[in-house]
Amino acid sequence: MRSASAPPGAQTLLHGLDVIDAVAAGATDLGALCAALGTTRSTTHRLASALVERRYLKFVPREGYSLGPKLLELGFRAQRATAVPTVARPYLERLSEACEDTIHLGVLDGDWALYLDKIPGRRRVEISSRVGERHPVWSTGLGKALILDMDETQWRRFYGVGEARGARRERELEAWLKRMRSYARRGVAFDLEENEPHVRCVAAPIRDGSGATVAAFSVSSTVQYMSEGRMERLVGDVKQVAEAISCALGWPGGR
Repeated sequence: MRSASAPPGAQTLLHGLDVIDAVAAGATDLGALCAALGTTRSTTHRLASALVERRYLKFVPREGYSLGPKLLELGFRAQRATAVPTVARPYLERLSEACEDTIHLGVLDGDWALYLDKIPGRRRVEISSRVGERHPVWSTGLGKALILDMDETQWRRFYGVGEARGARRERELEAWLKRMRSYARRGVAFDLEENEPHVRCVAAPIRDGSGATVAAFSVSSTVQYMSEGRMERLVGDVKQVAEAISCALGWPGGR
């Protein structure tokens, strides 16, 4: 039984989750759901119908309720997000040790770049980022790397989402698109102080067995350690590490 002190909205949410749990446990009809939840038929039907509409449940006449495709999608995304940091971590640790810079690992979370992991560098600088933060895709090297395979229509959409603190922020679409075309040809992306003042990054996408981009990582440091010349010199190492992680995830392209 749910706590009576929980807000009404929370009660509804929790009852909805109970419906999913009951279906996962084998309840397929309204009567079984009512018995599992201890709710009325009208309330149970309303909750189940809302979950069917949002694809968390599926309903087939004469067969009843079953788990819906939305749960499969979320489960796959969660599994992928969990697997990538585990596989990538040793490669990124070795790269960080070699270059002494900060490494970020992230994925595309809706319209934003979500940081999943951070390995601090050994230089006497601090990159003000945290695991769990979301940053604009257009301003971060990692974010740009995540969308290199997309078309320009999608690039334009991402360009309109979010603001960044970068002192050299450029909100000139055509100049940004020109850089993105160059990054896509090279397979790497740069952050030229667009996301944070005095911070530059070199980033590359990570692929899975299908060849799809599932994550990206960046090598980040302040301008005193990340001149344009050094960024160019890092490109080969960054691409090599991205390829190694991708192969570990099943990508055959680098073999």
